[in-house]
Amino acid sequence: MTQIRVLDDTTINKIAAGEVVERPASVVKELVENAMDAGATAIEIEIMGGGVSFIRVTDNGRGMTREDAETAILRHATSKISSVSDLQTVATLGFRGEALPTIASVSRFSLLTRQASDDLGTRVDILGGKTPEIEDAGCEIGTSVRVEELFFNTPARKKFLKTNTTEAGKISDYVIRLALSRPDIAFRFINNNRLTIMTAGDDSLRRAIESIYGGDTAGALIPLDFHDEEAEIRITGYISKPSVIRSSRAWQTYIVNGRTIQNRAIAKAIDNVYRALVPKMGFPLAVLRIEVPQRTIDVNVHPQKTEMKFEDEGRIFKAVYKSVLDAIRGAAGESTAIASSVEKPKFHYEAVPLNVGTSVSATPYTQKVDTYAMPPVRPQTVHEAVQWRGQSVDLRAAQDSVTAARTEERARFSAQTVPAAPSPHTEQGTEMEGNLLPIGQVDLTYIIAQSAQSLYIVDQHAAHERILFDRFSAQADGIPSQQMLVHAILSFDAREAQYIEENAELFDRLGFHLEAAGERTYRLTEAPADIPTDEAEDTIREILMSLGELHAATPANLRQAGIATMACRAAIKAGEELSVRQMEILLDELRATPFPFTCPHGRPTILRFDTHDLAKMFKRTGFNL
Repeated sequence: MTQIRVLDDTTINKIAAGEVVERPASVVKELVENAMDAGATAIEIEIMGGGVSFIRVTDNGRGMTREDAETAILRHATSKISSVSDLQTVATLGFRGEALPTIASVSRFSLLTRQASDDLGTRVDILGGKTPEIEDAGCEIGTSVRVEELFFNTPARKKFLKTNTTEAGKISDYVIRLALSRPDIAFRFINNNRLTIMTAGDDSLRRAIESIYGGDTAGALIPLDFHDEEAEIRITGYISKPSVIRSSRAWQTYIVNGRTIQNRAIAKAIDNVYRALVPKMGFPLAVLRIEVPQRTIDVNVHPQKTEMKFEDEGRIFKAVYKSVLDAIRGAAGESTAIASSVEKPKFHYEAVPLNVGTSVSATPYTQKVDTYAMPPVRPQTVHEAVQWRGQSVDLRAAQDSVTAARTEERARFSAQTVPAAPSPHTEQGTEMEGNLLPIGQVDLTYIIAQSAQSLYIVDQHAAHERILFDRFSAQADGIPSQQMLVHAILSFDAREAQYIEENAELFDRLGFHLEAAGERTYRLTEAPADIPTDEAEDTIREILMSLGELHAATPANLRQAGIATMACRAAIKAGEELSVRQMEILLDELRATPFPFTCPHGRPTILRFDTHDLAKMFKRTGFNL
């Protein structure tokens, strides 16, 4: 008896749905792209329940005849290509012929369409991939597709969807990118009976950006217009000034020959320009429309068509880099301000014990002072001693200087009463020793410490992040906040504004007090005492991003995600120089935490090498030496 059989069409479509229809946003993307290919000048997207319970995409495009509608629901049926050679020159967004049958196989699917020359339209109803019901129906010119109860017959896939708010946010991201790729089409996005996105369709990219991101963002845009005749590359669009940057690439859209894609080379080119211009980590808003010869790209890389293979990706990288750099340099009257170098801030450190329950504002690790008004002081670290003595300093002399500084410092702090650390905690059978002696820093990022039997390497940022996370978590009544002398006016996109409305109580408990000040605009009057005021906005935006990635929306999970983000923003950063006393305090506080070996995001905080580990690395085992 044969063991190999041909699968039936229903099973094949469900398997294909795993690639084409990953989540509700994938459904919206496929349906909207079909509407764009049909010549629509107005497209309306309406969803309920994050797109899981209801999706409807309506357009005023060409529509279909009854024969075409019957054929469109068959697998690999398309009007975009007719042979394999067409893949080299395909310019439409869709061409695989998989979207409609795979969507219909995992939902309650209904299609209503009519051409201008027909008196009646056609209605197609499919329940979970079963035999379609087709009949004549009255309808407007164009096509309307309704998808209900997505994944009702594939519960395993439905189980892995995230919250309705998160799924709605993913759909919003797709709609935004598609709207920016075609400013000549009027888009309307309705989420739970609320209009959240609307563009005019007047073919103005700048006005489309303003409709989506707000007037303040539109006022900080720099236009791009680059043409490489030899490479046949044209780049137009907008990039934001370095004063308008975000903590993620969510506001970056890359459009190649009318198709929105994701591409690391393009993203890296933008990053390289901005890393040289601003002292702050972040990503600018970018809407780049790139035109290249169709023969030089391959869009048949992935079923979702979000990736693209370039014939010469290095040439694309150079073109994007040059176009962005030229645009920023050419900004009238701003090149000096944009490209001005910013010196690394100099800090004076005040050694104060870190007590759980006390805000950082009251017991800071660091305080900025006017270093030029200070008298010369003895160097506190080897790194500082090297800078003090000059480039030709003798390392032994630098070490002697630091040793002397440590002796004085220990004598100065010996009279202070530092609370004893509690008994060491264990994790997976590993014990963090007490009384670790810090030796110094490597790359101003890792603390090297020793005990009698072990060598420790500690990530200073991850360690401080763990300390702050546990401190914030222990404050059940809410994190202490401080009034802002100058209120910050913050603008958000539609999805972010919705998150803020739905989680207003959470932000209050985290120490952020936001008051509505207009459509998608809020006034920040209070911020957590532990967060620098100039980082409050970025912290809020990162919290909004973390909320969007959650699978469950329980209050505990929401609060934990917010606290983890705040701890990360408030923690000591890589590149900050610490005194020996600061390192001692950090190690003592880390030892007092319940879970000292990982940060809230799961990264390790400590690497420990005992004498056996060191002997193995130096191949001393078996010699009794």
